[in-house]
Amino acid sequence: MTDVFMNTYHRLPVTFTHGQGVWLTDAAGNRYLDFTSGIAVNCLGHGHPSLVKAVSDQAARLNHVCNYYQSDVSAAFAEQLVAACAPAGMRKVFLANSGAEANEGACKIARKYSLKKYGPGRHIIVTLKGSFHGRTITTLSATGQDKFHKDFGPFTEGFRFIPAGDITALEQALDQTSVAGLLIEAIQGESGILPQGAAYIEAAAKLCAERDILLMFDEIQCGIGRTGTFLACEAYRVKPDIVTLAKGLSAGVPSGAVLAGDKAADVFETGDHGSTFGGNPLAAAAGLVVLETVNNPAFLKGIAGKGDRIRAALHSWNHPRIKDIRGRGLMIGVDIASPAWDILEAALAKGLLILSAGANTLRFLPPYIITDDEIDQGLDILKGIV
Repeated sequence: MTDVFMNTYHRLPVTFTHGQGVWLTDAAGNRYLDFTSGIAVNCLGHGHPSLVKAVSDQAARLNHVCNYYQSDVSAAFAEQLVAACAPAGMRKVFLANSGAEANEGACKIARKYSLKKYGPGRHIIVTLKGSFHGRTITTLSATGQDKFHKDFGPFTEGFRFIPAGDITALEQALDQTSVAGLLIEAIQGESGILPQGAAYIEAAAKLCAERDILLMFDEIQCGIGRTGTFLACEAYRVKPDIVTLAKGLSAGVPSGAVLAGDKAADVFETGDHGSTFGGNPLAAAAGLVVLETVNNPAFLKGIAGKGDRIRAALHSWNHPRIKDIRGRGLMIGVDIASPAWDILEAALAKGLLILSAGANTLRFLPPYIITDDEIDQGLDILKGIV
């Protein structure tokens, strides 16, 4: 492994050269079953034929155009993305190139909405303890985990953290005189695959609507079909004012998006926001393949069924070292009575790639195209280790 990278990642000792389906191959020719999807990015697996063709064809035609202009493929992608998110109330989109950038855009919309309507002073963004919204200074400010804050202050002012699931704390925090927006992950990913309760989301939606505070769903990790509905917020039957997307949006090509409903769709004006690579034609071409593949009732039902299969198998073990199993669709967390990283290392040695989410939580985010046989094969490896 090369040592010229900055020392920012705790990497496992493997270098991959190529992949096919849900399998990755390393430089020595060893194959690994991928239960990670590159942390929810490669939702269609590796080397997906339609994705390869779309990106290759697009690269031969046009790989970038600046945002002084539109490209045909980016316009088509934007239109189809808004249509896919219309059941959640979304009406317009800003195309970005990452999740952090999408969340920055959402915070800017919330603050401008409040400033224009109510004047200065109503700019606080409320987020949840345990949340993760990105690694820029502002999205770190929005992240409710102290371990990510160490050494990087001072941070952007104007964020307030409250405990997830506490409706009383929510009522107290959503002050009409100072709060512009509430930013929530339907399922917190980085802190251990922690779903929000339906009653809590219902209360959040009601309070935000009553107090004219923008409700913003960060679906960077849990969106684009990951939980068995196209957007995770759909399972709660709420319509947020803003939804942010990235990761699986273009199945491996860097891509992000801020979508807005009626309240927020027209807040941005010319010059308010921008992104050099946002709406990049290569990402848009890949994104069209994702939308055409994933936004399909039968396909989404399949994701939910595969998640049910994994959770049912884990429960059937009835193993004393497994303390809890939770999640929806193909976004699953398993609390285990041993260091998660030790399990990751042992799994790698046996040809299985899994993730952690905290010191003692295993995280499974396999590609949507994984088969039942591949699920069983991966779980057999894990069972032998546990």
